[in-house]
Amino acid sequence: MAHAHAGTRTPRVTVFGAYGHTGRFVVAHLRARGFVPVLSGRDAGKLRAMAPSAPGPEIRPASVDDPASLDRALDGSDAVINCAGPFATTAAPVIEAALRAGMPYVDVAAEIEANLDTFARFADRARAAGTAIVPAMAFYGGLGDLLVTAAMGDWTAADSATVAYGLSGWHPTPGTRAAGTVSGERRGGRRVRYTGGRLEYHDDGPTLLTWSFPDPMGTREVVGEFTMADVVTVPSHLSVPEVRTHMAAEAARDLSSPDTPAPVAADADGRSDQTFLVDAVVRSGGTERRAVAGGRDIYAVSAPLAVEAVHRILTGRTRTRSGGVASAGALFDAPGFLRALTPHLTYDLLEPRSVS
Repeated sequence: MAHAHAGTRTPRVTVFGAYGHTGRFVVAHLRARGFVPVLSGRDAGKLRAMAPSAPGPEIRPASVDDPASLDRALDGSDAVINCAGPFATTAAPVIEAALRAGMPYVDVAAEIEANLDTFARFADRARAAGTAIVPAMAFYGGLGDLLVTAAMGDWTAADSATVAYGLSGWHPTPGTRAAGTVSGERRGGRRVRYTGGRLEYHDDGPTLLTWSFPDPMGTREVVGEFTMADVVTVPSHLSVPEVRTHMAAEAARDLSSPDTPAPVAADADGRSDQTFLVDAVVRSGGTERRAVAGGRDIYAVSAPLAVEAVHRILTGRTRTRSGGVASAGALFDAPGFLRALTPHLTYDLLEPRSVS
């Protein structure tokens, strides 16, 4: 795989969409991990505002409709993290630039269709180039896939995988709202589910279910089949014909209300006080296996997910060296990856249990 290591110098990582809500967390986390962030995005003024002092990070404005500007933004870097949604617009041009530069690409896309496009359009070319392309390396898509993969353990197949999102609330960023609008338009307002080994679009309304989360959360009302990017990442590499994601009812209500405010910083790192518990359950026959992660701020936690992915790719700690488009669970040792994140989230593999 190209760019297996950056030699003795400090690795440089271009962050496209550096001034966005998640982008700022990614830039701060890259610095904390000893990387040199290169700040990029289309708004030069916002980039300059992030790097006001001379010894600050390098800024390289770029636009997805100007390939030469993207080439300049990636020049001299070892990897790129795309934090600029909607990814329906940004993923393909930034991936094209990463392939031209021969460097790994990681994004934090939660948009189901954009992630499907990445697998469909770039799998062969990324494999031919020996370049790692990792979509949805974030709270939605990446974390759920790692948890499902860890829960699977030595199983090569399962009957179903369910990821239940226990969020105390969801204050969406402007980027989340914009991406949600694009996704909704692309599927004509229909709902999507992964069943029978494929994605299906349907018109029925949401269903309220109860879900028994591990303590301290306990039994909560969830919106059933509130479908997230895990329905793309999990089946991309695991033989599981039914993949479902459920969302805490209060978080779904927050997201659907136009009056819910954007996240507000509640600590020095800029994290909100919103908490999460992600419960991944796989079933095969009469046995159920579970992996659970908990923490604070779904946007902030995407930063260690994306940066750990880049770190592992650049240091050759991947399950394949051949490049291609791969989800988190396919490319990395899932339990090891999750344990590496324990400064930022809790991770537990529960004892398997029999279910009727």
